[in-house]
Formats: sequence, structure tokens, C-alpha cells
Amino acid sequence: MTQRKYFGTDGIRGTVGNPPITADFVLKLGWAIGRVLQNDSGKNKVLIGKDTRISGYMFESALQAGLSAAGMNVGLLGPMPTPAIAYLTRTFHAQAGIVISASHNPFPDNGIKFFSNEGKKFPDEVELAIEAQIEKPMETVSPEKLGRAERIDDAPGRYIEFCKSTIPYEVDLKGLKIVVDCAHGATYHIAPEVFRELGAEVESIGAQPNGLNINSGYGATHLDALQNAVAYQNADLGIALDGDGDRVIMVDNQGEIVDGDELLFIIAQSRHNEGSLKGQVVGTLMSNLGLEQALETKGISLTRAKVGDRYVLEAMQEKNAILGGESSGHIICLDRTTTGDGIITALQVLTVSRQTGLPLHVLKSGMKKCPQRMINVPITPGIDVTNLPSIQKAVSEAEATLADQGRVLLRPSGTEPLIRVMVEGFDKQQVDTIAQQLADVVKAEIGDNGTK
Repeated sequence: MTQRKYFGTDGIRGTVGNPPITADFVLKLGWAIGRVLQNDSGKNKVLIGKDTRISGYMFESALQAGLSAAGMNVGLLGPMPTPAIAYLTRTFHAQAGIVISASHNPFPDNGIKFFSNEGKKFPDEVELAIEAQIEKPMETVSPEKLGRAERIDDAPGRYIEFCKSTIPYEVDLKGLKIVVDCAHGATYHIAPEVFRELGAEVESIGAQPNGLNINSGYGATHLDALQNAVAYQNADLGIALDGDGDRVIMVDNQGEIVDGDELLFIIAQSRHNEGSLKGQVVGTLMSNLGLEQALETKGISLTRAKVGDRYVLEAMQEKNAILGGESSGHIICLDRTTTGDGIITALQVLTVSRQTGLPLHVLKSGMKKCPQRMINVPITPGIDVTNLPSIQKAVSEAEATLADQGRVLLRPSGTEPLIRVMVEGFDKQQVDTIAQQLADVVKAEIGDNGTK
């Protein structure tokens, strides 16, 4: 595959003000997208949505200007969850949807990601064509061909109705008290309304964005606030979304965290019982062994993809699967929508609870998580120590010790100069010991090979 200069596994992301996350680059990026997508059909329209970061205003304007210069019309959605933009791109028959967001990252970061007219991630060839266009001089179309822009004011209502449509009509949430944590992000004006309109009593937290507080102390990566709120409100459960709304982690009425692996199990078991689960379930290399074993007891196979929702979706399409996800809470229900969606995932879990009459605490008990230990070992960028004979030998010995009662994984981080040493099994003490031993071998080899 051709090496990308700007695109990562999920669009383009970085710290605001540092290339390529600058206003001038995003202006050029908008123009390049417009040039690549423009056709003679007369449907030259692109939707732009964003999360609640203060830098979103700047990048929204830059993208709009670049697209207009290329002759593309623009629909401005304002703050909207990432999955909402995927849905609205389809329903408006737009050429593409653009999301200005850095997901669960803190506010100094931002990024640009894209959906095709089918509400799916851009294919590789389109990303490569955009990168090639960026390298060309920017040329503005003649004045009569400039693109127009309009605000789409009813976008939140459209998406709220879509979310509600993903569960059976007869299912409602009356009698449930729910705390919804919006991470001061893009779901702040969406998620509480979805659950309220379905009949739940909703207390919202993390729903007062100010441009600087997205993902700060709230949301799917900071669960203390939700756990405390569930206890204080004596709620039935809590729902934590991340800054752009594509991830969800839940908290049961005991204050216990229900992560993505457990949510995936609850939905998969329900789909299986009703006969609607097609093919396998897709997880990742980091999915807990307990998920694999719990699914196996139901006669369901788990396929493991590389870490990242892009790879999960690719494996789902390859295996003709309808359900996949990550322990981080990024769950994809292809029988409901085209991408990971935190609100829709939560609704699927709540539907199972209402239909079975079982609380979340009981539903998750069908899966027993195995103890898992991960140790990050810093390395020099570009060095791959996993192929060294001494490390391969240590891994083989660890796997032999665990036999079929555990897993060992050494994985270079995709975002930091680290080797992630992960061990899981049924004996916590054994898992901790083996993980530390492997990490020590990696550290020793780094020294012996002069890589630090």
C-alpha cells in the first residue's frame, strides 16, 4: 500500500497549530477534497460537522472556504456526533461528510475525518487522491462556479429520530432513571433528549461545553464522575459517551463499569437468541479472553482484528458480520447503522434489558473477564524488538506456561514509541508475574541492542 503523508487510521489528527492541524493546511485540504469529489451530477455537496472544541470554529471556516473555492456546496451541521454525520451524509445524498474532531483526545488536539456518500470511511484510493491533490497549487474556480454554504438547523432532530428508530417501537424506557455523561462533547444536546423522549428520567452531566473542557474529567475515558453520579442519584444505570459520541461505556446500578467487551457480549447474545446474528463477532487483539470464551459457550465465534475501528470494520465486511467492537466502547452494529455509535449501542443494550426484564448488572454477569496486565515499555521510534530471538523465546515460554488458559501479546503502539506487553489468563498473580518477566526481557534487549 502507498505510504500516506497525512492520513492515519482515522483521518488526520494532531495538536492545533502544529502541522498539519493548521488553518492554512485545512483550507488547502478542503479545496483538495472538493477537487477530488467534484463531478457533473449536480450533487456537489459536502456536509461539515464538529465537536465542541474551540478550534472547531476556525477549521469549519477553513474547510468551508476551501470547498467553496473548488466549487463545492457546503451544509453546516454545527456540533454533532461523528455517527450523526455519517447518517446525515446518506440521508442528504451528499458527496461526503466531514467531521472536525479529535474524538476522546483533550481540547488542544483536533482532527479531520471523512465519510463517503454511503456513510462509511473513505476508501484508500480516495484518501491517496486527496493527498496527491494537496501537493498541487490551489486554484479557485471562476466566481459564478463558487460553492454556496447553508446552515442545516434541523440536523439534531433528524438524528434523534434516527437513533430512536434503531430499537423496536414497542420498547420504551419508562420507569428507568439514567445518568448520561456527554463528556462536554458533541452529544450534549442530543443524547439526553434521545433517552428522555423514550420515557426515561434523565440526569445529564458533562453537558456544558465551553470549548475547552471536552473530555476533561468526564466521559468514556474518565468514569469516576459517572460512577459518583449514579450512586448519588440512586440511578438504574449510567451511560458515558466520548467527545464525539462514537464510543460508550456504561455503569450499572452497583457502580461497576461495563466496558465495550461486556456490551458487545450482551448485544451478541441477544441477537443470537433471537436468530438475527449473522456470522461471527469481530473483536480486536486486545479483546478480553473472557469475551471469547463467553461467546464460545453460546456457539458464537470471535474473530480478532488489529486494534482500531477501521480494522474492525474491515474484518466485519470480510466475514459478513453485523457486530463488532473494541473494549474501549467503540461498537459497530451494522444491522442498525454504518459506523460506531455510542447512543445507538446504549439503546441496543437497554432494549435487551427491557425485553428480558434483567438489569445491566445481571446481563453482564454472563461474561467473566479474565485478569489482564499491560506494561508499556518505551523504545526508540522505528525499532521493532518483537522479532528478536530472545524475545520470541520468552514469549513462547510464557505461552507454554499459560497453555490454553491465557494469551500473550507484544504489540508496538500505533501512536507512541512503546511496545505494549499484554498478558491475560485466569490466575491474576500468574498473569502479573509473566507480564513483568516479559517486560524485563524487552527492557534488557533494548539495552543490549543499543536502541535506547
